[in-house]
Amino acid sequence: VPVVESGGGLVQPGGSLRLSCAGSGFTLDYYAIGWFRQAPGKEREGVSCITSSDGSTYYADSVKGRFTISRDNAKNTVYLQMNSLKPEDTAVYYCAALPSGSIWPPDTAEYDYWGQGTQVTVSS
Repeated sequence: VPVVESGGGLVQPGGSLRLSCAGSGFTLDYYAIGWFRQAPGKEREGVSCITSSDGSTYYADSVKGRFTISRDNAKNTVYLQMNSLKPEDTAVYYCAALPSGSIWPPDTAEYDYWGQGTQVTVSS
């Protein structure tokens, strides 16, 4: 598995989590990295993306102002800080690398090197 997600868990509404996407024998520096999520019965959707060139960031409207994506190339890791979490944020969260293609809006078909996902559950 080229990337490994971690940091998911159970959190109350209004709480925070920080997800990590670590390269596993795979260098993330060269790629735009996207975070996606998939809730039961729904299609996988793009949440956020960060470019490799200048660190530009992009967010879905549903998470704008609450989530922050960042990358630490020295640690070969991309993070997703999630604040003010809502029950509708409950999903399995995945990260993936974009070899080439449109940065935003993200097309899951263009992304490669997917991780196994990490579960985020927002519930009281």
